[in-house]
Amino acid sequence: MLPSIFFCSFIVIILGRVLYSEAAMRRLYRCDWNELIGKLEAIPQAEVARLGDDYLNPGPNQIQFEPADIWTALGGLEGIHRMRRNARILVALAGHAQRWNFTESVIVTERMRRDALMLQRATLQVTLRTALHIGRMRVPFHLHESAGAYHLMTKRLVTLYKNSHSGLYPRLVVALDRTNPQISAA
Repeated sequence: MLPSIFFCSFIVIILGRVLYSEAAMRRLYRCDWNELIGKLEAIPQAEVARLGDDYLNPGPNQIQFEPADIWTALGGLEGIHRMRRNARILVALAGHAQRWNFTESVIVTERMRRDALMLQRATLQVTLRTALHIGRMRVPFHLHESAGAYHLMTKRLVTLYKNSHSGLYPRLVVALDRTNPQISAA
């Protein structure tokens, strides 16, 4: 009896999470471009780019970053959660591009959704492993993976706008740089 209650509770929680995510994405798709840009949260963009490049294009020294440096560069657990929230907005911005470049934006949006899924999984792993204090040796790998996924998403989005909408491209680049805490504080 007790295992079935736990199983049913687990299913209800998962279903609720899926429905919440779908509703959040629908709300984002109804926003206009300026509202989406305004929703972006502060991310250490330069650090994410540096870590993401290291993850996506490994060099000869593949142990360049220490786990504590990765944790600090990304802003700890709160920084990881900000990247995850921003990922939804980045996907919505790519979906917004369907208005002027349908074919390319559909493909880029789907690739970005897959990158966002990788970011979600890595974030979930970091959150659970940190909260439960288990498997902490794997946390740096998930942190690096999340930085790589987020960096890839921003590169895909910026390239889509550069190729598709020269008017919004500079504003997007400025908005992504503005979300950098070091630039915003200056």
